[in-house]
Amino acid sequence: MSKYAPLTDFLARAAGSEAVMTFAEIERVIGQPLPASKKYPAWWSNNPGNNVMTRAWLAAGYHTERVDIAAERLVFRRTRDATRAQALAGTLLERIQARLGGTVTVAAGVDLAAPVGEIWDAER
Repeated sequence: MSKYAPLTDFLARAAGSEAVMTFAEIERVIGQPLPASKKYPAWWSNNPGNNVMTRAWLAAGYHTERVDIAAERLVFRRTRDATRAQALAGTLLERIQARLGGTVTVAAGVDLAAPVGEIWDAER
């Protein structure tokens, strides 16, 4: 489990289209200090290859905006794709529950509508 998984869980449960947070609030959520690189705007970019924490907020369906390094705060904005994926996941979960006749618990951050990564070869 990534040390930033609590941020993914926190954002996945957040209501609304944005989460305004200070760096200190993020540190409280993850239970440890942010790295020294937090002082560089590029560290807060939405490039998934940038750093492990970037993948945490992207996995929750958010992008960063209005990063204010001096004030140590930023906005996590829910992406339109994430909203649609969450709606699809909710519908799929309802279908699974109806079919199984009980309750199904899906771990936070699991996207039931995400591709599984299988490659289909038309020549087979």
